[in-house]
Amino acid sequence: MRYFFFAYLLSIVLVVGFAGFRGDKFTHTPIEIFNDMDQQAKVKAQGSNAFFADGVGSRKPVTGTIPMGLKIPDGTAASGGFAVYGFSHGSDYYNTGKIGDFWGDGFPEQVTVDAAFVRLGRERYDINCTPCHGRAGNGLGITSQYGMANIANFSTPSFLNPQAADYRSNGNIFDTITHGRGQMGPYGANIPVKERWAIIAWVRTMEISRTAPLSEPSIRDAWTALAPPPSTAAAAPATPPAAAPAAPAAAQ
Repeated sequence: MRYFFFAYLLSIVLVVGFAGFRGDKFTHTPIEIFNDMDQQAKVKAQGSNAFFADGVGSRKPVTGTIPMGLKIPDGTAASGGFAVYGFSHGSDYYNTGKIGDFWGDGFPEQVTVDAAFVRLGRERYDINCTPCHGRAGNGLGITSQYGMANIANFSTPSFLNPQAADYRSNGNIFDTITHGRGQMGPYGANIPVKERWAIIAWVRTMEISRTAPLSEPSIRDAWTALAPPPSTAAAAPATPPAAAPAAPAAAQ
């Protein structure tokens, strides 16, 4: 029994010797078995750096530098100003998907839903949404093959029928893209506001394409324009007629 207490006491001494008491301060650099990249060759914000002649680590942007794809809004969010290619910074429908305390439907006045806008939505959908929701929006993306369940299917009544209790309006979808829901993470920091609305336009386009009657002239014309040209198979060469067998030569 005394060996047990001796081993127990020795283990306590070893733990205290290596880890120290909680709250103790040391003047020497602690021993790091795994440093977890705490010490890196980098320039920290507002820090000094001897690499530069003035010793200042934080450098100013080159004169005339403009953030790629972004534009400073002409007015503040409170005055109704918005950035054409900015991220959420206001409380209006364009930036939140809400009208008062309710989810809005339709598209905000800041965007124009045309062919170019829908094409933009398709491009951004393919980049950000296809892995989970699939190219057709049926929730059968590549992640569904690896055990991820309950992926939203845009062809269900909750997306198609405004009378459904769980109907997802455009504003609700916008909020989901911005802040995420369930297993879906937020994309508000990755996708600008305009592109979020473009993705919604493409989602609605996919929904309409599932139920649009081909008897409607505009739908038929659209399908005709998108249809691939008919393939013209090369004509098979004509088989020349077999030559008539030559008559045997007369015996000499």
